Amino acid sequence: MGTSVQVSPLCGVYNENPLAYLVSIDGFNFLLDCGWNDLFDPSLLEPLSRVASTVDAVLLSHPDTLHLGALPYAMKQLGLSAPVYATEPVHRLGLLTMYDQYLSRKQVSDFDLFTLDDIDSAFQNVIRLTYSQNYHLSGKGEGIVIAPHVAAHMLGGSIWKITKDGEEVVYAVDYNHRKERHLNGTVLQSFVRPAVLITDAYNALYTNQTQSHHRDTEFLDTISKHLEVGGNVLLPVDTAGRVLELLLILEQHWSQRAFSFPIYFLTYVSSSTIDYVKSFLEWMSDSISKSFETSRDNAFLLRHVTLLINKTDLDNAPPGPKVVLASMASLEAGFARDIFVEWANDPRNLVLFTETGQFGTLARMLQSAPPPKFVKVTMSKRVPLAGEELIAYEEEQNRLKREEALRASLVKEEETKVSHGPDDNSSEPMVIDTKTTHDVVGSHGPAYKDILIDGFVPPSSSVAPMFPFYDNTADWDEYGEVINPDDYVIKDEDMDRGAMHAGGDVDGRLDEATASLMLDTRPSKVISNELIVTVSCSLVKMDYEGRSDGRSIKSTIAHVSPLKLVLVHATAEATEHLKQHCLNSICPHVYAPKIEETIDVTSDLCAYKVQLSEKLMSNVIFKKLGDSEVAWVDSEVGKTESDKRCLQPMASAAAPHKPVLVGDLKMQDFKQFLASKGVQVEFAGGGALRCGEYVTLRKVGPTGQKGGASGPQQILIEGPLCEDYYKIRDYLYSQFYLL
Repeated sequence: MGTSVQVSPLCGVYNENPLAYLVSIDGFNFLLDCGWNDLFDPSLLEPLSRVASTVDAVLLSHPDTLHLGALPYAMKQLGLSAPVYATEPVHRLGLLTMYDQYLSRKQVSDFDLFTLDDIDSAFQNVIRLTYSQNYHLSGKGEGIVIAPHVAAHMLGGSIWKITKDGEEVVYAVDYNHRKERHLNGTVLQSFVRPAVLITDAYNALYTNQTQSHHRDTEFLDTISKHLEVGGNVLLPVDTAGRVLELLLILEQHWSQRAFSFPIYFLTYVSSSTIDYVKSFLEWMSDSISKSFETSRDNAFLLRHVTLLINKTDLDNAPPGPKVVLASMASLEAGFARDIFVEWANDPRNLVLFTETGQFGTLARMLQSAPPPKFVKVTMSKRVPLAGEELIAYEEEQNRLKREEALRASLVKEEETKVSHGPDDNSSEPMVIDTKTTHDVVGSHGPAYKDILIDGFVPPSSSVAPMFPFYDNTADWDEYGEVINPDDYVIKDEDMDRGAMHAGGDVDGRLDEATASLMLDTRPSKVISNELIVTVSCSLVKMDYEGRSDGRSIKSTIAHVSPLKLVLVHATAEATEHLKQHCLNSICPHVYAPKIEETIDVTSDLCAYKVQLSEKLMSNVIFKKLGDSEVAWVDSEVGKTESDKRCLQPMASAAAPHKPVLVGDLKMQDFKQFLASKGVQVEFAGGGALRCGEYVTLRKVGPTGQKGGASGPQQILIEGPLCEDYYKIRDYLYSQFYLL
């Protein structure tokens, strides 16, 4: 039997709810994502609450609420205590996302599901990994290797590969095959035949994805049209995810057109977000990295975008048309909700949605067809207490302090009695022996007598008859006092805290203004009122979600060709559509489990661990092929002295084997290789590669077969026997290793 693998969805199947999946590999429990939605509905986390204490590790894929929003609550309330793994951008930007979520809600409600301290506690021990870094687990997870790979969609977004005994479990959700301004495309297609692929069917029915160039042109023309007639443009966005792509699009267009219309990026953590992003260039697209290497030009030195962290600054901005990117994208809270209510009744204004609103939110309601003409909105705000309310609050706080002090004194008194133990003499009155006198002779002479009396003798049960004394004797060696290096190590959280007070530093968590907002402890209350908002402004939705469309999803799954496929996170219609397609064309083992339904996707392969004997290895010649080394071995199975299986040299000479070409040729990579050799090369129809004037290369054979195997493929060289033919053939052979 292969490695034991069970999958149990906790949230996010047959619907668009947040993502959370429990995957058990040989008894080691992974929690894949720990998401929540912008409604923060605790009922969604009930399945997680039943298994949180059994989780051994948490893997986070993207820095938004849908993928990590429940992490602080789960660690505070549900008993989740497992180590968390993520890339550096997912860790940092996820932290800022949760800060923004908390502050947005705290300003309009008595939000108490988690606090800023809970957020810090959840994120301070996240183990950060780089792309393709193999991290070997220990203890209960001995033998398991995890590694994040590029998923695109959001900065630092990850596909997780979990390897045990040579079998791979790949978790790939919300990936994007397209290259964007600030992100490269996913590397999911580089995986071939994993034992299990867990992926989403979110866009399985979405097949008319517009080309990036035409989409950007329409996006910018729509914004310009409303600005030129005196209108304002609101883009409800997330805190630190897809908004980065939108900022780059607007920044570049404003630079090219020399527009004077102001652009504002308004969240509680906008300054800190951009500060962090400036330091994450190595996680971005090749074009951004190369631009910085050659000209030191940082793409996120935004010259046309003003960063704001409170709405007062926006209200005080010069009047006139403007573009505002504000959180939250759902319009359930945050500055975007307030701005929408103010701007909705002006037909010159535009609200431009760049992603599908979460189910049940105001954004989703406004995106319906046809859009509503009126919406009922509850508006809330936090105001400081004043007058009689403030006096009553202070009296109540003083009363609570007095009660707390009284309880503390009683507890202290009880502790003192317990530590001293029972004292038999404590209830007896002090007895002064007047019959006996004590002569005390000192420098003052014999005149001082009878000054020592009974009654001040410490009880025998006293813990310390004198003031406690602790001997802090240091260790010494021949060089002097021994120094403990740990005493001089500055912890990450201390550095972050110090930088936060300094303000604005890239190593700090927040700028000074946001930090002061968090530390505001003035007594306040929340007041609410319901409004009927007239929606006269334009409502437009464009796709900037950064996810692969249905056609690309099917093509990618066919290329990866997993042995077993698990579909999650999509509507029931999209899930069933992709399931039937994969069953008919790609893989016979396709699963779409329901909430808390456990499916067994253990591999049917028989795998055994064997050792390679030293005698065998001494005669093997390896050749490097990419990141691996390969060799042909003729051997037989034997046993070591410790009764373990091992491969040993064959007792008799092995029969010659047929030559085998080892390698995985990608036509795009081979095209670049030929171009580097000076060969004129281009793609022709049907995926054929035309090399020079006469030679053509093409792959033939199935790219995906029912049964999970990709099927044998051949590479045909077509053309007359000439110098170019033999040269191209030699170049082709150089891409493989002949065994």
